[in-house]
Amino acid sequence: MAEVKIPFELAGGVRAYRSKVWPGLVLEWKQEHLLLEFPAEADSISSAVYGGGMGRLKRAVNQYVSRDYVCSNPVRDMENKLAEWGYPPEGCAGLMTAVPLEHAAVAEEDIGSAGIFCCVTAAAGNAARAGVERSVLKAYRPGTINIMLGIDGQLTPAAMVNAVMTAAEAKAAALADLGITDPENGLIATGTTTDAVVLAVSGSRRYGAEHVYAGTATDLGGAIGRLVYAAVTGSLQSVKAVQEQARKNGE
Repeated sequence: MAEVKIPFELAGGVRAYRSKVWPGLVLEWKQEHLLLEFPAEADSISSAVYGGGMGRLKRAVNQYVSRDYVCSNPVRDMENKLAEWGYPPEGCAGLMTAVPLEHAAVAEEDIGSAGIFCCVTAAAGNAARAGVERSVLKAYRPGTINIMLGIDGQLTPAAMVNAVMTAAEAKAAALADLGITDPENGLIATGTTTDAVVLAVSGSRRYGAEHVYAGTATDLGGAIGRLVYAAVTGSLQSVKAVQEQARKNGE
């Protein structure tokens, strides 16, 4: 499994993590949110509740909200927070999570034709399996497995979609290997009910290669899979360790 770090853990953690594979990319733990700042505008595709879709990004934020947060207008709430934090709304993708931010996991790899950065916040309290009938949500809920994926290199639009597919497959594999199940039916979960992903690509020509595929048979897709798998696993295990210690302390 790829090396994974929990940079913001409370015991000896830091407040800023500087990428080793994408020069100038910085992940910061700030008040109520993680800020992923790109050194220049990047091409992006995402399912972010705010600023999702395809476009150009300068930053992505992963906002911490309470577990009981339910709102009919999360876009407005995110806009208000961006204004409070002093971030321009243009070029920003906004995610929401109920996972305490100190459990964010980071994994990176330089494959020689691209640099890949992955940050995940994950918990499995609302684990769910795709492909079966189950209850649906009547209002927005914060995502429980949020993936922020950055690639320093060149990808075609098709390869960007392929990269998101590979990331989703790796997330599902991590949940399966950890034995996490959907509480409604007892089947192995493939995600949670409100997961989200942001993929940003620099377009840098410094590697001298353009990726047209990002499936598991490619160097790029293989690395994406390893990093997402490791980061999802690392964040889930970090959350679990704190929960188990809390139970012990309460006995």
